[in-house]
Amino acid sequence: MRVIAGSAKSMPLKTIPGMETRPTTDRIKETLFNMLQSYMCRCRFLDIFSGSGGIGIEALSRGADFCAFVEKNRKAVKIIEENLKFTRLEDRARIFDRDAMTALRLLEGEELFDCIFMDPPYDQGLEKQVLTVLKDASYVNEDTLIIVEASLDTDFSYLETYGFRSVREKRYKTNKHIFIRKA
Repeated sequence: MRVIAGSAKSMPLKTIPGMETRPTTDRIKETLFNMLQSYMCRCRFLDIFSGSGGIGIEALSRGADFCAFVEKNRKAVKIIEENLKFTRLEDRARIFDRDAMTALRLLEGEELFDCIFMDPPYDQGLEKQVLTVLKDASYVNEDTLIIVEASLDTDFSYLETYGFRSVREKRYKTNKHIFIRKA
């Protein structure tokens, strides 16, 4: 895994060995950030279920001002710290080493986030739990773009009842990205 573009372009990133995290492949990450590039300049980015931090680090490398990383796995948090230090991006980052629901509550009162990315473990309903919190969060408004990486069969038919709308969907072979905004 590596940084695709920006100030840390081509720098290799560490990951946890095994299947504890699912790093987003370089090809999918490149496709995602081609769609997000116009949001990156001076953006505040939130990376939930960060794993090794590859998505948030890519955002920082491409011009985001700040990224908050949310990850509860202690081994993954150490990898995020090492990757941020190696890419010299640690001064624009903050890591919340706790579960997503606790971290999201701790973020209450923070400045608005421009982009929120989440890649929860598939098929456990965690994206729905996170969206339950985000719908009322002070750091999310109609301009905040929320991107969820999910399995192909993850149901998002509830979005409207939560006050969200899907603005785009990008399907890959084994998963998809859903782009969401407050309605």
